[in-house]
Amino acid sequence: MVKQTTFNPWINCLKPNPRAELRLFCLPYAGGSAMIYRTWGNYLPSTIEVCPVELPGRGKQIKSSPYDKLEPLVEVLAENIQQYLDKPFAIFGHSLGGLISFEFCRFLRSEFNLRPVHLFVSACKSPQIIRTEKPVWELSYAELVDKMRRLNGTPEEILQNQELLQLFIPIWRADFAILDNYIYTHQPVFNFPISVFGGLKDDITVDNLQAWQEHTTSFYLRMFEGNHFYINSVTEVFFNTINHKLSESRS
Repeated sequence: MVKQTTFNPWINCLKPNPRAELRLFCLPYAGGSAMIYRTWGNYLPSTIEVCPVELPGRGKQIKSSPYDKLEPLVEVLAENIQQYLDKPFAIFGHSLGGLISFEFCRFLRSEFNLRPVHLFVSACKSPQIIRTEKPVWELSYAELVDKMRRLNGTPEEILQNQELLQLFIPIWRADFAILDNYIYTHQPVFNFPISVFGGLKDDITVDNLQAWQEHTTSFYLRMFEGNHFYINSVTEVFFNTINHKLSESRS
């Protein structure tokens, strides 16, 4: 691996910290950008460099077409952040980001014999659970907007702005296509810890989250107040939990 030397649109690190001992890559939910993690570096110790991942179609990659299939997304993600894997790293993924993180870890293991010290999954069903809901990416324009409103994670000023919706609708369709068309395949369990978080008022149940235990030799589950987007108002306890788990992984 080589050290980071050039601008990389895949990583939106607002507080670069080359002296950090560990990098924490953070992947967003469907329709989300790296900016949802913009303040995380303020709440974690200086030994951790928070590296929000910017997926195509948003933020610094607004001119790039979003991916609607998981396999090619994981491959190009690995190709573009390989230069950041020259020191210990962990991964955090919320909702869609959790599924991407899972398959990304599998890809790193099979192609590069690399593994994170810890995987954090938030508000995401365990991948072997079959999705029974109507595919979101196939919804009509109005149905999709209504779906995003009910998920309560998109500001109303976006949902009522037709010009902004023209930008967001293709991203939402592509992101949900990744979720809706995902097919789980069995592989050996991970030999690194997986910590799973969820919101107590989320439709994703504790059983859906507990099922992640099948994918690791070391598992931890914790629930927090809030709905599917509880991370938009997380507390000090949340970051203390992440820091504690990372400390355990490195000890």
